[in-house]
Amino acid sequence: MKHLIVVFALFFTSLCSAQFISDDDKLHFGAGFLISGGTYSIVYAKTKNKKKAFWYSFAASTLAGLSKEIYDGYIIEGRFDTGELVATTLGGLTASTTLEIFVGKKKSKKRRNIALVN
Repeated sequence: MKHLIVVFALFFTSLCSAQFISDDDKLHFGAGFLISGGTYSIVYAKTKNKKKAFWYSFAASTLAGLSKEIYDGYIIEGRFDTGELVATTLGGLTASTTLEIFVGKKKSKKRRNIALVN
């Protein structure tokens, strides 16, 4: 029974065409990552507050993606693409989360007193 479920799962996942990620979405993800990473670095350097740096950097990438899609959709008469907005936001979320995990953790070095005797 387990083998039959695995075969069906593999069969149905190969039929999905929603797995395709366009090059433009990859660029939006990268832009959101860069915007969020830069914002996190600046805010954390000024405030030393990880929560504030996380939320500001996440908001900056989301705002950048939203403003770009508003510009595309309503000002230059293109279309508002929610997929690109999601890609930019996910790039920002990835950078913010990664930096929040790894920034600010300092390893404390324990000093051992060693007596040097001749």
